[in-house]
Amino acid sequence: MRGRACVRGLRITISHVVQMVASGMTPVDIVREHPDLETEDVRQALGYAAALANEEIHPITPVGA
Repeated sequence: MRGRACVRGLRITISHVVQMVASGMTPVDIVREHPDLETEDVRQALGYAAALANEEIHPITPVGA
């Protein structure tokens, strides 16, 4: 999947799961559309995305600036 984070080694990316939730799908809808997923996978994907969004970014100051 070109280095993108996936759910439990499946070929379903975290970003795809988050996009489905953002579009209004419920975990039940998502599992219905992707039977390899479980509702816990959806919860874990959202938790992972939340952790990434919570990271602090510290820009690198160029040398001599």
